[in-house]
Amino acid sequence: MTTAPVDSIPEPLVHLLRNGVSIWLDALSRDRLVSGNLAELVRSRGVVGVTTNPSIFQAAITSSSAYAADLATLAAAGADAEAAVRRLTVEDVRAACDVLADVAAATDGVDGRVSLEVDPRLAHDTEATVLQARALWAEVDRANLLIKIPATKAGLPAITRCLAEGISVNVTLIFGLQRYDEVIDAFMSGMEHCLAAGRPVDRLASVASFFVSRVDSEVDARLEAIGTDEALALRGRAAVANARLAYRLYEQRTTTERWTRLQAQGARSQRPLWASTSVKNPDYSDTLYVTELVAPNTVNTMPEATIEAVAEHGQVRPDAVRSHYDEADATFASLAQVGVDLADVTNLLEDQGVDKFAKSWDGLLAAVAAQLDGSG
Repeated sequence: MTTAPVDSIPEPLVHLLRNGVSIWLDALSRDRLVSGNLAELVRSRGVVGVTTNPSIFQAAITSSSAYAADLATLAAAGADAEAAVRRLTVEDVRAACDVLADVAAATDGVDGRVSLEVDPRLAHDTEATVLQARALWAEVDRANLLIKIPATKAGLPAITRCLAEGISVNVTLIFGLQRYDEVIDAFMSGMEHCLAAGRPVDRLASVASFFVSRVDSEVDARLEAIGTDEALALRGRAAVANARLAYRLYEQRTTTERWTRLQAQGARSQRPLWASTSVKNPDYSDTLYVTELVAPNTVNTMPEATIEAVAEHGQVRPDAVRSHYDEADATFASLAQVGVDLADVTNLLEDQGVDKFAKSWDGLLAAVAAQLDGSG
């Protein structure tokens, strides 16, 4: 869904929009906001949302002079690195929410969303995650915000509690089907608790960010280590199969009596969001994780380079997911047959994802601390 005239948007992106895929930008920086780049992408590329993560903010704040004046002011006020990072990221996300406010209004709050992640070092601490989610929600103070909470074991009850309080949530770092099923339960429980507390749910939003490319990177490495012809023939197939089966699970869970009751009271479904969609292997199509995952009521969050690749040469096929469930099942069976343990893969990727974001956050804090004390 977009508010921009479709004749101003490249045809492959129009096809995505018309087939139920919301295009979100997986990037944010002060430079994009000041230059008008984000607003231009909304107009000319059909972008209707923005996602951020610690790696994105580390790259943005450490590579741009656009934050220098604010950092100088914060240094003069005696702010430490934690406070400075919090201030800068909240301000950028609030500004992005304002850029997308018209999209949010036109789509009745379905799109026009901007995501801000809780400190990734809190991924295994439920209470601390909830406390920070509340604080970030209040500080940004925009209805089109999503608070990102990781789908760790400790994150699941935090997701439920935040939704129950009326905080819209982007569940991040989902890799496996079992964990995704638990995320859906956490989401539905949050909506049920919200209604039980007498709060409306018709404006409450959530997406479930299912990571894609990292699955192929890990599985391909294991297939190459196995080295048989059967194993090598499966390279580049695991990630798309995994996402397609996640969508099947979404369809199954949104036809249950439990969901029907919630929907009757105004609840909106937790849309599947395809994350980590930039292709890591140059032997694969650079639009693989977009064109192969076209399905109704989904979000695809892409770096700008991937958006441009789809705009230039993406071959968008309507509903590229639901007609391939049998193929995805067969891929999973073949992977197991050659010795790839997908549960082990997805558990490892979750641990690595949390660790990667925590390291990015630590790197960002260190760089900002250096700039605050004048040595950066």
